Amino acid sequence: MKYLHTMIRVSDVGETIRFFELLGLKELRRYDNEAGRFSLIFLAAPGDEDAQIELTHNWDEAGYGSGRNFGHVAYAVDDIYAACQRLMDGGVVINRPPRDGRMAFVKSPDNISVELLQAGPALPPAEPWASMPNIGSW
Repeated sequence: MKYLHTMIRVSDVGETIRFFELLGLKELRRYDNEAGRFSLIFLAAPGDEDAQIELTHNWDEAGYGSGRNFGHVAYAVDDIYAACQRLMDGGVVINRPPRDGRMAFVKSPDNISVELLQAGPALPPAEPWASMPNIGSW
């Protein structure tokens, strides 16, 4: 058995790809089905192409719910503070800041929770993260 991918439904392909590119993922391939009116876009972190996320865009969909029934997608990052700063600089809300130097949560444009975990041991607590409050849900 081999892990293939996680699929999430998205309503704004451009904004969703921008979000995942801020996380560091790259588009691997895309399949547009004119007859079925949908697109499949596969992304992965460079060097970890076997762990893919599939973005499914149904062309006629007007939007999806909160996404909380999905749970979350998780990625290990080399520097959680740098990853969160890059996302914040790109306009992404840090819902659960990495106060502990270990874990943070953000949401995609379709409200899919994305957990970021520090690879290896937690980083020492640092500002502004250590005193940053939670925002919304994750």
